[in-house]
Amino acid sequence: MARDTRQRILEAALALFNAEGEPNVTTNRIADELDISPGNLHYHFRTKSDLIEALFSAFEHRMLELLAAPEERVADIEDIWLLLHLAFETIGTYRFIYRDLSDLCARHRSLHKRFRGILRLTMESASTLCEDLIEDGRMEASPRELEALIRNVALVSTFWLAFDQVQDGEGVRPGRAAWQVMSLISPYLVGESRDHLQALAEAYA
Repeated sequence: MARDTRQRILEAALALFNAEGEPNVTTNRIADELDISPGNLHYHFRTKSDLIEALFSAFEHRMLELLAAPEERVADIEDIWLLLHLAFETIGTYRFIYRDLSDLCARHRSLHKRFRGILRLTMESASTLCEDLIEDGRMEASPRELEALIRNVALVSTFWLAFDQVQDGEGVRPGRAAWQVMSLISPYLVGESRDHLQALAEAYA
């Protein structure tokens, strides 16, 4: 029962943080949403910071799983598209983190350090995937172009959600976000790889 209550608190907090913004949601508001006493909530999470850290840990675990070193075989365009789609689904699930990223990192220094680790791994994974495509003859880019491309991929991945929400406000669309990142890579693709990407964009973006 205690574990069920803890999970319910996490789910309610996540929904409220996503809908209203984490700074605007108090622990009392979460307790009211669940029809439990504030004391019951604080039994499981002593402070709001503990609750935020638990949600961030779940987000971090999922992102690290996705960004882990790729398999031995060389990834193709569809593999990269799927990775991006799953990553943006996760970002959408925990979108309160990205909605208030600068403020969240300023108020929770340990989360700042951990988010930088995710960002670093994002860039390393993107670099590995692009280098594989280059070695396989499906992509052409100079070292300087590749460095700039990787930084732009990380930049768009980090701030796309906020941009898209302000522009359209139609909810999270992982396919559209994946295409936005892949469109950065598209000019460097060669032959069938570019055609394959266009087909994926038409089907899913």
